[in-house]
Amino acid sequence: MIASILNLFGCKKKVETKITKPNFTEETINGTKDTELLEKVWNNISSKLSTDYEKEYESVLKLSKSEQAIYIIWNLEGEINNGGFNQYYFNSSGQFADLVPDALKLIHANKFADLVVKANNIYKKEYKNITKHQDGTLEGFSKSYDDNPLNKLDDEFYDLYKTEKLENLLIEYIRQNKSEFVDK
Repeated sequence: MIASILNLFGCKKKVETKITKPNFTEETINGTKDTELLEKVWNNISSKLSTDYEKEYESVLKLSKSEQAIYIIWNLEGEINNGGFNQYYFNSSGQFADLVPDALKLIHANKFADLVVKANNIYKKEYKNITKHQDGTLEGFSKSYDDNPLNKLDDEFYDLYKTEKLENLLIEYIRQNKSEFVDK
């Protein structure tokens, strides 16, 4: 009531502003088990992106190089483990294909980087052949796996897990570069 009366006479009540701490901090990273860290970081990065998938690429480019690396490597790995390189290039994650080798090198996954360069070159060279059946239908997408030169690279990707522990490299990179992932 008093505030209303003071407002009528041009007096304003002093408003206290609350300073909020960032949600994702070094303490968050330190307190997260390795088995949960990568997903927690990826979720935090994803929360910063536009919800408009038409703006995904531009939105990702606004992230730090470290955040970009985690985001695009996570998506690469998920797509390939789910449906191979063919699925990766078919889905929106494929728009980051040219950025992936540098992202992989950033976390010291050099063998994966070399394989993605190889896949990118094949995809560009064989684009018409690879995509000729991709007409927007499930049948067309399924048919695009027939005689697809990328298929042989899927096994190479899976075999690399034996020599380069991608998840471990990602976790190690995050732990060594915590400041790159905290909310500012």
